[in-house]
Amino acid sequence: MSNTDSFIEEVTEEVRRDRVFGLMRRYGWIAVLGVVAIVGAAAANEVRKNNARAAAQDTGDALIAAVSSSEASERVDALASLTTDSANAQVIADLLLATHQLEVDAGEDATATLEGLVTSAQDMPDIYRQIAAFKAVLAQGADTPAADRRLALEALAAPGLPLSLLAREQLALLTLEEGDSEGAISQLQELLQDAAVTAGLRRRASQLIVALGGTPENAFGAVADQ
Repeated sequence: MSNTDSFIEEVTEEVRRDRVFGLMRRYGWIAVLGVVAIVGAAAANEVRKNNARAAAQDTGDALIAAVSSSEASERVDALASLTTDSANAQVIADLLLATHQLEVDAGEDATATLEGLVTSAQDMPDIYRQIAAFKAVLAQGADTPAADRRLALEALAAPGLPLSLLAREQLALLTLEEGDSEGAISQLQELLQDAAVTAGLRRRASQLIVALGGTPENAFGAVADQ
């Protein structure tokens, strides 16, 4: 390579550096601003996470404190007065409240609490409404006409719903309550043939079938283990 070519390359490289430095002087503030924005966003996100974590811990501590009393009536009072900043946490608190209201034989209060969740306008996972609706039927007991309880349970027993199997079990018990033992056995046999039935539910259904004078069958029509 000649001295002339070498000189030209050096000049060209110098011109490139000058252009780069010129661009940096002119637009470098944009890059700095971008870095500051990224760092600021990361810091804000970390603060938000810490605040959410602290709020969740406070809510958990409040729930634990509310149910720590050895007296059921005190637990009811504590849960009834508890308010949380999280909609989902409030749902959990209300479900716990209904459970302890039932413990002190306040069935009407428990039903009101649960039905309040079912009809609540607040945004919550649908499974919470279904759990509340299911527990409300159980809380009502014989005080509510069988036809009304059956209607509520049938809505929860639709295929694919999370509480479908439990609702079907309650429908069989409702059929038995109405004096139709054969119908109850038939419903329980159908329940046993469902592939998704849990071991506990299978055991309860089988024991009830036996108590009613029937013979539990599995999905293949053979006698099921009890």
